[in-house]
Amino acid sequence: MSLFETQGVIIKTQDFKENDKLVWIFTEKSGKITTIAKGAKKAKSRHFSITLPLCYGDYMMFRGKNLYSLSEGKIINSFQGLLSNLEKLTYSSYLCELIDISLIDGESNPNLFKDFVTCLYLLNTDAIDYELLVRSFELKLLKSTGYGLNLNNCANCGKKINTSSYISLANYGGICGECTKEYSIRISTAAYNVLRFLNSSPMDKVHRVNVNTEIKDEIFKVTSSIFSSNYAKKPKSLEMLEYIKER
Repeated sequence: MSLFETQGVIIKTQDFKENDKLVWIFTEKSGKITTIAKGAKKAKSRHFSITLPLCYGDYMMFRGKNLYSLSEGKIINSFQGLLSNLEKLTYSSYLCELIDISLIDGESNPNLFKDFVTCLYLLNTDAIDYELLVRSFELKLLKSTGYGLNLNNCANCGKKINTSSYISLANYGGICGECTKEYSIRISTAAYNVLRFLNSSPMDKVHRVNVNTEIKDEIFKVTSSIFSSNYAKKPKSLEMLEYIKER
């Protein structure tokens, strides 16, 4: 077995045997990987705190034939602030589910990893609209997995467009006035403009946008439709997100 060291975030865990855990880590170097953490179920274990959900750390492990085996780790940020707030916890759980559902094991994606960590740090503050932040991350995840939106040209004919009232679910982008609107979602001009801003801007610029609930709902309809059309599973956290929005 060869030694492997990388930064990573714990996105999912599962009890394994009597005292161990299976741990899914989204890593900077190798994307999503599955690791066995020996004794991690015990509170006194040196692996206990470094394998808690959302823990961001430096991890050292041995690469086996099918799985990694966790050797040691050092916490960079435990993101405890996310765990103690229901809304932040639900959004961060949703992000972890998206990573788990959309990425293939062992496929490196350092840019998406950086976006994911940035999103967690921003979510851990009180200075940004959480819902728009998550929409921004969704768009970056779609781009990283081959479903990025083209909002500057017609997705059907390629003609340059300034705005559109339709988003194609087949070709992932805005549609000009001359092209067919089949397999598309109708949205307002305001929602299209916000969608284009989020699609092209870094997440730390999300605070520049201030929109109403209706526009947020339109944008979510677009991203959720693309996710549901292209990925096998639906994040369970979506139900809790809907509950939070309705409160």
